[in-house]
Amino acid sequence: MRISRFYHIQKTLLQFGLDELIPPQWQPWYARLFRRSLFWLRNRHPLQPVGVRLRLALQSLGPVWVKFGQMLSTRRDLFPPHLADELAKLQDKVPPFDGAQAQQLIEQALELEDIAQLFSGFEQTPLASASIAQVHSARLIQPDGNLADVVIKVIRPDIRQQILADLALMETLADAAARFLPDGKRLRPREVVSEYRKTILDELDLQREAANAIQLRRNFDNSDSLYIPFVYSDYSRPNVMVMERIYGIPVSDIAALQAQGTDMELLAKRGVEVFFTQVFRDSFFHADMHPGNIFVSRDNPQNPKYIGIDCGIVGTLNAEDKRYLAENFVAFFNRDYKKVAQLHVDSGWVPAHTKVEEFESAIRTVCEPIFQKPLAEISFGHVLLNLFNTARRFDMQVQPQLVLLQKTLLYIEGLGRQLYPQLDLWKTAKPFLENWVKQQVGLPAIWRQVKENLPFWAEKLPQMPNLLHQYLEQGPKQQRQLLQQLQHLAVQQRKTRQQIIAATFAAALLISASMLLCFDNLVSSAVLFAASVICGSRAWR
Repeated sequence: MRISRFYHIQKTLLQFGLDELIPPQWQPWYARLFRRSLFWLRNRHPLQPVGVRLRLALQSLGPVWVKFGQMLSTRRDLFPPHLADELAKLQDKVPPFDGAQAQQLIEQALELEDIAQLFSGFEQTPLASASIAQVHSARLIQPDGNLADVVIKVIRPDIRQQILADLALMETLADAAARFLPDGKRLRPREVVSEYRKTILDELDLQREAANAIQLRRNFDNSDSLYIPFVYSDYSRPNVMVMERIYGIPVSDIAALQAQGTDMELLAKRGVEVFFTQVFRDSFFHADMHPGNIFVSRDNPQNPKYIGIDCGIVGTLNAEDKRYLAENFVAFFNRDYKKVAQLHVDSGWVPAHTKVEEFESAIRTVCEPIFQKPLAEISFGHVLLNLFNTARRFDMQVQPQLVLLQKTLLYIEGLGRQLYPQLDLWKTAKPFLENWVKQQVGLPAIWRQVKENLPFWAEKLPQMPNLLHQYLEQGPKQQRQLLQQLQHLAVQQRKTRQQIIAATFAAALLISASMLLCFDNLVSSAVLFAASVICGSRAWR
C-alpha cells in the first residue's frame, strides 16, 4: 500500500508537470534522461499556469499535502506572487463535497430525523471548504425559542483512510531518512513524523477542537486583541461541531481592511503579541494560524481585534522549554549571542562538547545582518537556510516538540509581512518577553509560587504531627529491613561468585580431560572428567 501511494504521489506531481519547478542545475543528465523515459507520465495540463497546476496537484493528493500548501502560501518572501496567490486558495477554497451528504452526516451525528428539528435555514451550499472539513450556515433553534446564527462544521467522509495512507508513507520515508541520510540522526525524522501524526489525527476529532476553542476563548476573555467564537458544546460530536457565526473581514483581504480605515500597524503588532501571549503566558497556542483561519472584527477599526477559528491544531510547551525559549529570545533581541550559544548547550539542543565561542560566532554571522530592519527588507528564506547550515555544522538536533511552534512563528511572520511590512518584529516582541522573564524569576515569582502552594500546605499542616510520628516510629523498622535486604544481597553475590568459580573450574577440567584423552592417557582423563563433574554439580547447586 505504501509503495502504491508513493507511486501515486509521483505520478500526480509529474502529470501536473511540477518537475518544471526543479531548477535545471539540480537536474543531472541521468535524472533528465529518466524523466524522458516516463513517457506515460507527461504533463496533462500544459495550458495551465504552473501555480494553478501546483494547487490542483496538492488538492488531488489530499489533506496532508493541502496543509503543506497552506503553510507555503504564507511565505511570499520565498515564492513569486503567482504561486503564493494560487496556494492561498487552499486555505478555504478546496472543492467541497456534496451538501446533501453533509446534511445527512449532521442528522446522523445529532440523531435527528430532520435537520429542521434543530436548525432553521440550513444552507446545503457550504460557506467554506478546507482540506479536512467544510462549514455550512444555519440558525440554531435554542431551548428558549430564539434563533442564533451558527456555522456547522462537518468532517469530510472517508478522509481518515487517505490521511493514514499518507502518514504510513511518511513514516517509511522517515525511517529511510534516519538510516541513510548523513543528517538522519540529528534531524530526528521519525520523531517529527510521529508528532505530526498525532497533530493531524487530533484534528479529525471535532470534540477535541471544541474543547480547544473553549480553552482559547477563556484565555482571551474580554481581550482587545483576540476573539474566539462561542462553541455550542451540547451539539459537538467527533465529526460535527456547531459554533457561533462571525462576520469579520478575512485577514488576507488587505484592500477591505484599508478601506474601512483599519490601523494596520496596530493590527500587525497585536498579531505578534497574541502569539507570544499564547505561548508564554498560557502555554497553549493556536498552531494553525494561516490566513484562512483568521479574520478581523468590523467593529472599531482603529482598535482592531482578531477573530480566530479552526482550533483543531494547538500546541503546548512544558515549563522548561518555555523558559529556555524566552531566555533565548531575550538574549537574541539583546544581541547577546554568547548567552544564546550557552543556553543551547545547557538545554542539550547541541552536544555538551560544543565550543561556545565558535557557536556564538556562527550565530552572530547569521543574525546580526537582520537587526533593525523591517520585515519587508528581511529575507527569512536566506536566514533559515543559514541557520540550518549552522545547526548542521554544530550537530544541533531537531526538537520535535517545537515543530508546531516553528510553523506557527512562520505563519505569524508571513501574516505580519502582508499586513504591515514596516513592522519591527524585534522591537514589538522584546518588551513582552522581557516582562515575562522578569515575572518568572526573583521575588515576585517566589511569592507567586508560595501563593499557589498555600492551599496544599494548609491542607497538609494538621497532618504533620501524625506524619512525623509515623516517620520516627517506622524509621528504625525500615532501616532493619534495608539491612536485612543488603545482607541477603551480599549472600546471593557470594553464592554467585562461587558458582562462577566452580563452573570455570569444571570447564577447565573438562577441556583438560578431553586433551589427555586425545593422547590415550585414559586414567588421568577419567580422573579429570570426574573432577569436572563434581565441580559442575557444585556450580549447578
